[in-house]
Amino acid sequence: MHGHDAATRVRIADAAQLLFARDGYGATSMEGIAKEAGVGTRTVYAAFAAKREILSAICERWLARSRARELAREGLEVADPMERIRRSAGWLTTLYSTDFDVVRILESALDEDQATRDLLHAKLRGRNRVMDGLIASLESHLSVPLEEAQSIFRAYAAAGVYGELVAHSGWSPARFEEWLAETLTFQLTGRSRGA
Repeated sequence: MHGHDAATRVRIADAAQLLFARDGYGATSMEGIAKEAGVGTRTVYAAFAAKREILSAICERWLARSRARELAREGLEVADPMERIRRSAGWLTTLYSTDFDVVRILESALDEDQATRDLLHAKLRGRNRVMDGLIASLESHLSVPLEEAQSIFRAYAAAGVYGELVAHSGWSPARFEEWLAETLTFQLTGRSRGA
């Protein structure tokens, strides 16, 4: 069986995601992933040269499933600034609610070796660029300086905020999205929604 076949890669990535979420990224070995996926360790290494490449594949799949890139593009095309803030809140909520396990895994993997950290920082930079771009597009409507507005959005967008309200306190993603949209509107423009 050839290690690069797409179905095998998916099976390995699924197994890895399960173990990363359950046991932690650092504690999970390539051997453990192979066992969980029901393939030989050599097959795992043939499909993915290193553990962080599996992490990268999990991340890419998550971005594809959540349509993160398309939603960000669509958000920027909306003319109404208040609606654009709502879309930004929607983009983030969709990203997190699609698979919050991945978010947790990425956070836990930031303690790993330099190469893994570099990979994750590159992915986080991509996310921050999207967020910064969404806020920059609102510049003329902001009641605070642009850089401060971008920092505020990044702060509210921190995984811990969603984790606390949705994962711990049982809010629905829809309620979180509504709260985030209202909060951002007020924090960034000084207006309340609908005013």
